[in-house]
Amino acid sequence: MQPLVISHLSIANSLGLGLSATMDALRKRRSGLIPCAFEDVDLETYIAKVETIEACRMRPDLDAYDCRNNRLAQLGLEQDGFSTAVEAAKKKYSAGRIGVFLGTSTSGILQTELAYRRLDPQTGALPPDFHYAETQNSYSLASFVTRYLGLGGPSFVVSSACSSSAKVFANAVRMMAAGVCDAAVVGGVDSLCLSTLYGFNSLGLVSRFPCRPYDADRDGISVGEGAGFVLLERATAENSADAMLLLGVGESADAYHMSTPHPEGLGAKLAMQRALDSAGLKASDIDYINLHGTATKSNDASEGKAVAEVFGTKVPCSSTKGWTGHQLGAAGITEAIIAMLAVEHGFVPGSVNTQQLDPNIMINYRIENGEGKIDRVLSNSFGFGGSNCSLVLGRRT
Repeated sequence: MQPLVISHLSIANSLGLGLSATMDALRKRRSGLIPCAFEDVDLETYIAKVETIEACRMRPDLDAYDCRNNRLAQLGLEQDGFSTAVEAAKKKYSAGRIGVFLGTSTSGILQTELAYRRLDPQTGALPPDFHYAETQNSYSLASFVTRYLGLGGPSFVVSSACSSSAKVFANAVRMMAAGVCDAAVVGGVDSLCLSTLYGFNSLGLVSRFPCRPYDADRDGISVGEGAGFVLLERATAENSADAMLLLGVGESADAYHMSTPHPEGLGAKLAMQRALDSAGLKASDIDYINLHGTATKSNDASEGKAVAEVFGTKVPCSSTKGWTGHQLGAAGITEAIIAMLAVEHGFVPGSVNTQQLDPNIMINYRIENGEGKIDRVLSNSFGFGGSNCSLVLGRRT
């Protein structure tokens, strides 16, 4: 594929608001996981919560979109000069030539959960201030972001569980290659809700402890929330030699099970190999892998086998979900941005909470932070139902 320039990026999650806050937490090994205190949820688990959401107020003209998910989206758009960068892109391309492609798993479903607590006792009707289309509807996220940024290009939402905001990179590549748009706002947002917490708990996938990716005693995920956005543009001769690039994308489907990954990691292996092929790179060209690493028994074992087959035991790897929790539909964009921070700062994030590595997974998994020259990284996102996506990011060398 033709590399695309990632000219601007922004992030908001439990580690803080903005790239600097996230980087600072990574360097100081400060996890965003806390004991669960969310609404009236009665679960013994840990969550990664963005505390500033409650104080966030929607832009007045977008009041109908007011819900936790869109507030989090607004917080993300307000960081790192992202909205200003999009304004400049509008002057360069026109608003109608910039697409919006976003991922989410549950959108603003919390708004519906809370609305059901206020049903009319006589009629059973939902409260009149509940706006389904602007809050819970999956497209509400793209609708909100498009209106917030004043864009008019093609827009849609991908909801493929945990791979959602990685797969939108692939959609943007195709839309730009087809000439449908000249630039794209790509990203994802997912926020805490009752359905996610109780749903994963009912599947026996929620840990009572802060999640421990690739640990021998790992026992499940810690649910988190977050938002992230990047601005994709075509690469030109005017770009600097160290411009951050989307170099390759690989997708696959396990076609194996509704919630369990293929035990041999066949789909994951295929996605990673396709990403390398797309970038025209070999496995030895990758300097760091940000793993999907959910801390469930099956995910880490399956992904570990696939990584070992494609990359062997030399490439440093880690999962950063011990910091951010599993942000589900926002995991792909968050971890892609963390992988880009690794390139920018020559920094390999380790794995907080992981104590004793699983001896059956033969990869170069890093618990402690490290430093070194990093030019190209691979970021994995593997969703329920075996919806897989791997991204290759970095610089030309």
